[in-house]
Amino acid sequence: MIQLRGNAPAPSRTRRAALTVMTVLSLAGAVAACSGGDGSSAVPPAPAGGTNSQPADAYASAPVATAADIPAGSTMDKIKQRGELLVGGSLDAPLLSQQNPVTGQVEGFDADLGKMLAKYILGKPSVKIVNSASETREALLSNGTVDVVFQTYTITPERAEQVAFAGPYYTSGLAIAVKKGTTGIAKPEDLDGKTVIAGANTPAIPAIKKVAPNAKIVTFGSDPECVQALKQDRGVAYVQDQSLLVADGKSDPELQVVGEPFTTDPYGIGLKHGDDQMKKFVNDWLKKIQDAGLWQQAWKNSIGTVVQGEAPAPPAIGSVPGS
Repeated sequence: MIQLRGNAPAPSRTRRAALTVMTVLSLAGAVAACSGGDGSSAVPPAPAGGTNSQPADAYASAPVATAADIPAGSTMDKIKQRGELLVGGSLDAPLLSQQNPVTGQVEGFDADLGKMLAKYILGKPSVKIVNSASETREALLSNGTVDVVFQTYTITPERAEQVAFAGPYYTSGLAIAVKKGTTGIAKPEDLDGKTVIAGANTPAIPAIKKVAPNAKIVTFGSDPECVQALKQDRGVAYVQDQSLLVADGKSDPELQVVGEPFTTDPYGIGLKHGDDQMKKFVNDWLKKIQDAGLWQQAWKNSIGTVVQGEAPAPPAIGSVPGS
């Protein structure tokens, strides 16, 4: 299990890297109550001095594309002409993309990557986040409502028939949470014959069916809804990414994460299907921020504030089917 800071000694580096890549799955449905009426939120400029998770110089050394990298008429050119990057994402996803109620800043790993991509295209980290649910991401990309999706979007061959994926940019895995004090659930097979909660339209659903074919699956559109359903005894367990469950458990003592992750899920940056030019552009940018250590810094500023150890090695770009 992932060790929170201040807990037991960290596991070996190999094991630690495998665990620390358990980031937040299916937060696509986590729509913040503080979002605007149009379902989006412009990210305000960082205040002087920045915040703990978004230092003022976080983007100072981030690369900027050359004019030759942005051909006229390309998707990148249209974004540049618009003056902001439209990102499908969340405003209440802990450690990934969560709006700070004090500063108004959207903070976290995905949020920082989105701002660095915006700087690469625009020369400034100007982002407008459009709240999206796991069942609406494909539509938002196909109809041009958003340019990219940064929302722990698991790459699958089936999804790759509807959208393009740059990356993968992170690797995660599903785990199980129960109400504290629950007994009889220690491994995935223990879910068989029980009512299990999962996020709608997420890889958790087929994963549960595979390990517990007789489980009854009930779905909800966001992580907060799933947590609430678990606390209301609408299911005996909640299957979700381990790091998200750890973040949930840290803020809610009623939750308990049991066992270890039982899947490996690569996350991609969602793009409009068929836009090979944009996909190459984003992959080139991703490689640059990895080589510069900016990807690792974004991890340390977000997930690394909760999970012990150094930043894990990023997954190889194009290394999974569908990417």
